Amino acid sequence: MAAYYLAATLARVGDEMVAFTLVLLVLDRTDSPALAGITGAAYALPAVITGPLLGTWLDRTAYRRTALGLNQALLGAVMLSLLFATGHAPDWVTPALASLAGLTLPMVSGGFTSMLPTLVPPDRLAKANSWEAASFGAATITGPAAAATIAAAASVEAAVVVIAVTATLSIVAIAGLPALPAAVVADDREPFLASVIGGLVHLVRTPPLRASTITSTLLMGSVGVLLITLPLHMTTLGAPRSAAGYLWTALEIGSVTTAVLLGRLQTRWRPELIVMVAVAAYGLGMSTWPLASTFPVLLLLAAATGLLEGPMLPAMFAARQQYSPVELQGRVSTTAASLRVGAAALGQAAGGLLVPVVGTHTALLAVALSLVAAAGLGQLSTIRQAAHA
Repeated sequence: MAAYYLAATLARVGDEMVAFTLVLLVLDRTDSPALAGITGAAYALPAVITGPLLGTWLDRTAYRRTALGLNQALLGAVMLSLLFATGHAPDWVTPALASLAGLTLPMVSGGFTSMLPTLVPPDRLAKANSWEAASFGAATITGPAAAATIAAAASVEAAVVVIAVTATLSIVAIAGLPALPAAVVADDREPFLASVIGGLVHLVRTPPLRASTITSTLLMGSVGVLLITLPLHMTTLGAPRSAAGYLWTALEIGSVTTAVLLGRLQTRWRPELIVMVAVAAYGLGMSTWPLASTFPVLLLLAAATGLLEGPMLPAMFAARQQYSPVELQGRVSTTAASLRVGAAALGQAAGGLLVPVVGTHTALLAVALSLVAAAGLGQLSTIRQAAHA
């Protein structure tokens, strides 16, 4: 499992650097929040379409390592291309290049996570989920902080190069993963398109999985708005835009702490309930952020808010695993991941257009309220199902 977590975390560190670095690169070279939002959305939106397709293919193939490696190679090549295009080529070129890297984005989250039920015995899956959440958290801690530090100490261009280097290192680590058999054997395969639709139908028709997916997807839409809001908010606190990376780090330090310490909550309560409660608590914690008048105070509030959000990620993994058979794990993981990525993309695009109009304080409060609403909508989806039953 050490090889798995090394490969997954390296890939995720690069991915977590991308979203933040793209915003900094576009803002630095064009000073356009709208183009920054569109570029971030272009990076993430293709995953909405490719996620279910990639998940279905992953369930059928024994070449997962090759797919994960190619994803990282594509990311490195695109990031280096953006160095030459952003601010020099026509504006449309930057989001077009970003969209190429986004085609295989679900591999980084859903592609790796779908391997866990095959790699880990059922009695150790809860602990593995906690460490998987820690992998995501470690990447989210390291990625934005590394991007912020490198951009401040050297340049945003240097941060782009580091992403390409990280992608290369992850390819080496991926080569050390064990070869896994296809989850769906050839004799049991249905037509490809029917298989894709089957994964989507399973997400929609399984009430607890649907509740978890709705809540976590809307959460990522709010995170997309934050990607634009936080760098712009830094100027109101007398800090550079790159300092927003440290806020993401503080948030994830808190999140990883409770993800590891409280991850076993998923064995005591229904995982979808934990997802909804954690997201609502996340929103309540974030509602204090507009009150911070200095950067250090906001940093402390971010860390405290992360403690509230931490149990969400292990519970989200548990919901996918408990409510889906093994032969659907790839489809469910990448489809749900693609929905989350797509929501973040839309949030980022909306943030680029709206935040300069409404102001960052209002945007932060709106994000906090939207998180509470996300939990409420998740719960509402289960109530509606019970009423129909």
